Amino acid sequence: MTRSGLDRQLSSLVLCLAVSMPALAETASSGEASASASAQAESAKDPRCAVWARELGFAQSVADHDAQAFAEFVHADAVFGVSGQPTRGRQAIAAQWAGLIAGTRLELRWYPDVVSIGGDGRTAYSSGPALYRSVKDGSYRKGRFGSVWQLDRDGQWRVIFDDGIEPVATDAAGVLAFEAGRRPVCPPAA
Repeated sequence: MTRSGLDRQLSSLVLCLAVSMPALAETASSGEASASASAQAESAKDPRCAVWARELGFAQSVADHDAQAFAEFVHADAVFGVSGQPTRGRQAIAAQWAGLIAGTRLELRWYPDVVSIGGDGRTAYSSGPALYRSVKDGSYRKGRFGSVWQLDRDGQWRVIFDDGIEPVATDAAGVLAFEAGRRPVCPPAA
C-alpha cells in the first residue's frame, strides 16, 4: 500500500473514531451514569464547574453551527485575538467567526482542561486543546486556547478575552489523544 493510501485509511479511521466516540460515551453503564449525575450535582456548587460547563457549551455552539448561541457566550465588550490583531465587541467577533461557526472551510472543536477562578469570584480563566479539521482535505491541526470569563450582570459567565496558539499539523495519534482528553464533567478541585 502506498503512503498516501495508508494516510487516507488512517484519516478515515480517525474520522470514524471521532464521530463514534460521543456515541460510545453515551452507552456507559447505569452505574457510571449515576456516578456522573452525582458528580455533576456536586460540581454545580463550584463556580469553576459553572465556567467548565459554559466553555463546553461555547464549543458546542460552534459544533452545532449556531451563530446565535455562539454570540450569547461572548461578552458585549469582549476582545478576541488579544495577542495579535484584536477584534473588539460581540458583533464584530460574531462576524469574524461566522465562517468557523458555519464550518464551511474548517471545523473547530475544543474543550477545557484547566479552569481557575479569580479572587474576586467574578473572573475565571479557562484553557485547553483545540482541534481543527480542514473540510477540503480532512487534515488535522492541534492548538490551544485561553479564555478569560467574566460573570456578567445577568449571572451568566461570558468570554471577555480570548486567544490561542497557532495550531500545528497533527496525526491520527494526536487526534485520538485530543478525543481521549475530553471530560464532559468538571473534575474535582485539586
